[in-house]
Amino acid sequence: MAGIAVIGAGMGALTAAARLAVAGHRVTVYERTQTYGGAVRRFERDGFGFDTGPGLLPLPAVYRDLFVKTGKEPLEACVELVQVDPSARHVFADGTEVALPNASRAGVVAALDAALGAPAGQRWGDFLVRAREAWDRTRRPLLEEPLWDDWSVLAAREPYPAVPHKRLLRTRRAGTLAEVGAWELRDPRLTALLEGHALAYGLDPRVTPASAAVLPYMEHAFGTWYVRGGMRELARAVHERCLARRVEFVFGVEVTRILEKDGRAVGVELADGEVREADFVVAPGSAAGLPARADGEVAPQQGLPSRLTVLLALRGARPEGTAHRTVVHSVDRDGESESLFGTAPSVPARPTVTVLRPDDPALVPDGAHEAVTLGAVVPAGAEIHEAHVDALVAAAERAVPGLRDRVLWREVRTPADIARETGAAGGAVPAPALAAAGGRLLHPANSTGLQGLFTVGGWSHPGGGLPHAGMSGALVSGLIVEGPQFRGSQ
Repeated sequence: MAGIAVIGAGMGALTAAARLAVAGHRVTVYERTQTYGGAVRRFERDGFGFDTGPGLLPLPAVYRDLFVKTGKEPLEACVELVQVDPSARHVFADGTEVALPNASRAGVVAALDAALGAPAGQRWGDFLVRAREAWDRTRRPLLEEPLWDDWSVLAAREPYPAVPHKRLLRTRRAGTLAEVGAWELRDPRLTALLEGHALAYGLDPRVTPASAAVLPYMEHAFGTWYVRGGMRELARAVHERCLARRVEFVFGVEVTRILEKDGRAVGVELADGEVREADFVVAPGSAAGLPARADGEVAPQQGLPSRLTVLLALRGARPEGTAHRTVVHSVDRDGESESLFGTAPSVPARPTVTVLRPDDPALVPDGAHEAVTLGAVVPAGAEIHEAHVDALVAAAERAVPGLRDRVLWREVRTPADIARETGAAGGAVPAPALAAAGGRLLHPANSTGLQGLFTVGGWSHPGGGLPHAGMSGALVSGLIVEGPQFRGSQ
């Protein structure tokens, strides 16, 4: 039985802690804030409740596996999972709208043909077939296995099977997501649909590799889910599973140093100078003062965008049949890209806005009110002004007519709030790992250059997102329990 110190109580850390405790280890989690969950937080006021982090859950199988491996009660016995249908409603720049069914390729094809005209649905359906090939080629090395020693193979390989395209008397294949949209989808609305999946993770479609096709594929293949009561309920359930496995939590305590002796991590030092010994240390990949990685290992992602979130308490009931999620695409996509990813990043004047309108009585004081969350990508560290908030509300009104007249009050969550809650510089939000792009979208391995020290969470392999956090916890626990020969779950 080993003593293990876990720094931080984010979702990746919680999943690692639960798995390590089940394996018989003594696990202590040190969290500098007063609660668990990392970015998975909740804001409450006047009977309204809002998720301030992720609002939906893709790939729930990751957390189902966690609960199967750590106790008798399955995930569904601890939280109520609801499959969101439609998966999303999209409002495009030209005013065209389409609602896409959840986890139904045939339904999505039919919906796109009906809304955009043939052959839009067929083109998107053919794209999803190619996206599945990219998923099949990268699923294990990117999500289920520790990062290979020869990670440069993933950096160089473009797994997306692009269609040959004749251009300027040459035959070329799409290498970026923007090229996939322009050359294969050939409809600005389908392109916006595709690029919106990258933008949601703060990725620039103009340079993001075509392998990012796996992002829309995951949603269409495995569905989109909501946790009744809000996504904070998932964090609560994982925290309670840790407590049931006798994980110890120490809140309001900051770890300032990882202790090293003879080339091995041997514990942590707290802000008050107290030393806590440990046989292994698990730290977030973004933790300051981590030792240098092994020679040749991929460097952490830097400079990713953050999020602006606006919580709206509305008078008036949620209309029956309202989509849980609506994506209002920017009317100036080029301007949005230049603002976010240009040489001088700034908050877009006309952003793409995601509108979340959950059908959940637990989030409102009564049936005569509605809780709505607006979200948009902004640069990390951006200063947010009232004009930026008003721009989100104005964009959302394209999907929710009369929205501004219904607002009782609004609460704004900025990159500074994310930075305070997660510790990420500027409130940056990590993206999932992707193949190709020269390794720029890979993340550092969970093992480090210091024996006994491992990293977990969105800033280490396999990157950001709720399911990816759960996967990183599984990888770290496997590496500690089974050693460096661990090659992932079978």
